[in-house]
Amino acid sequence: MTVQTATTETAQDTQVIQLAYGNDWFTVCDRSLLTPGRGVAALLPDGRQVALFVDRSGQAYAIDNRDPFTGAYVLSRGLVGSAEGRPFVASPLLKQRFDLATGSCLDDDEISVPVFGVRAD
Repeated sequence: MTVQTATTETAQDTQVIQLAYGNDWFTVCDRSLLTPGRGVAALLPDGRQVALFVDRSGQAYAIDNRDPFTGAYVLSRGLVGSAEGRPFVASPLLKQRFDLATGSCLDDDEISVPVFGVRAD
């Protein structure tokens, strides 16, 4: 019989998501606040907004929350999916898809959004 300790479960639940910010890491939120397949918006100290995502395998992604086609800060509310093994979010407004790892628009090669380095500690 295998017994899991509460310490292991608590350590997983208390991980924090950090973003590469300047020359340092900025703590954004507890990992437990992110739901796979759904986005969350966060405000950075300089006033920019970031859209955070976690996929079903636990990989975290962060891209700019601003939709470059409309100027609206809505990418965190988009639909998450994958195309050819690449995770993306589709803007809830005009449905353009943005690669979560690279920020490139899958529907227009000339458009992209900034991406942020992410780690969970």
